[in-house]
Amino acid sequence: MSARPDTPRIALVTGAAQGIGAAIAERLARDGMQVVLADVLDRVEDPAAGLAAEGLACTAVRVDLGRLAGVEGFVADLIRRFGRLDVVINNAGISPKHDGKRAPIDETSLEEWQAVIDINLTACFLIVKAALPSMKANRWGRIVNMASQAGRTRSQVAGSHYSASKAGLIGFTRTLAGEVGPFGITANCIAPGRIDTPMASEAGSEVNARYVGTIPVGRIGTPDDIGAAVAYLASEEAGFVTGVCLDVNGGHFMA
Repeated sequence: MSARPDTPRIALVTGAAQGIGAAIAERLARDGMQVVLADVLDRVEDPAAGLAAEGLACTAVRVDLGRLAGVEGFVADLIRRFGRLDVVINNAGISPKHDGKRAPIDETSLEEWQAVIDINLTACFLIVKAALPSMKANRWGRIVNMASQAGRTRSQVAGSHYSASKAGLIGFTRTLAGEVGPFGITANCIAPGRIDTPMASEAGSEVNARYVGTIPVGRIGTPDDIGAAVAYLASEEAGFVTGVCLDVNGGHFMA
């Protein structure tokens, strides 16, 4: 285990305006990290302001991860601003629905496919690529990529593009973990099951109600459930855990 730093770890959480991302940011801030909440939505200012009002170190930034050409520059700007970047939580993602349902493969447009892959997978690669020099220089880093149960097994809700992006993220993370371990950097995935978020609500209340009957613990997950899992993987104590995909789904899927 490495010594705890004299100053707070600097953490980036993408997709932090609401749901899982906001819960992760809050948990890391309460654990003493200086957290950058990033999102394409203007309302990312709200959770950051609320935490800052409590005296926690939080900053909100707007970024469109769908504009891939600007992603590496965005991370470089953060590193110049804060001096380093210690923790990256790649949480931002999209899962398009049509009237509450996924589009069948033969009705999925290339434009929609590419948008999902760009945000859910390629942007994560670019963020990690830009963050690694800082982490390597400091011989410490924590990278947590938000996968999904849809990337672990067949999903009846998520579209093919979403499932493909999340399965790809798991594979990327394993390769990453093998490459960066010698530098004191860990890389892991979390694969949430059904979580009570705005994205999950797009599937409709009937679909979510059916899910409850198939979950052994008898409830849908909360963003705080994911925040707690991320907090461990991002902690000093998790230095011997890398290349893992942690299923947080109440027992709905067991590998």
